[in-house]
Amino acid sequence: MSRERETRKPQQVSYTVEQLIAVNPYNPDILPDLENYVNEQVSSQTYSLDANLCLLRLYQFEPERMSTQIVARILVKALMAMPAPDFSLCLFLIPERVQMEEQFKTLIVLSHYLETGRLRQFWDEAAKSRHIVESVPGFEQAIQSYAIHVLSLTYQKVPRPVLAEAINIEGLSLDKFLEHQEANCGWILEKGHGRGQLIILPHSEFNHPELKKNTADNIPLEHITRIFPILG
Repeated sequence: MSRERETRKPQQVSYTVEQLIAVNPYNPDILPDLENYVNEQVSSQTYSLDANLCLLRLYQFEPERMSTQIVARILVKALMAMPAPDFSLCLFLIPERVQMEEQFKTLIVLSHYLETGRLRQFWDEAAKSRHIVESVPGFEQAIQSYAIHVLSLTYQKVPRPVLAEAINIEGLSLDKFLEHQEANCGWILEKGHGRGQLIILPHSEFNHPELKKNTADNIPLEHITRIFPILG
């Protein structure tokens, strides 16, 4: 019986990435787990900014262990999170010498085009760099969603050619896309054919300012009463 106790191995406890980060985010021993988690995010089309930022910080302390392939994947995933500022947050943790590599310069240019709404230039540049962006499944669909977000900030009715350029879809593929949006997302297709067709986007406080709540109407009464003595 005692011999059995001697040979019995202690049970190994497995932790999730979130738990590893919470316990000791600066422990270099978790670096391989975080790298594997980046690859898991790519294959499963999930995303964890906190885990990726943690990995980039560890790379700062262990620069010789940095994988540029992993860093590139992190930045592509961050681009897919637009309009969130994730790309800038990640880029801040990447050394300038690494940013000067060709693939990272390309990603920085792509980020700039997205941030400034230059969608045509973005798609043209992305087409030249398919080996970078197509390594992450769902990239094109994520950017198309962002492009639609940008259009919804400006347009109540968007001309078909403008939409086609923004999401980089044309012809029959665009017809199928519009049918899906009409059935599932509240889009309305005005009667018309070809380039003259207009697409009515769902109302929001951005393309219909009258829907925006007046912040003055939401000021609590106690805040107003505090102002009166100051004005007096």
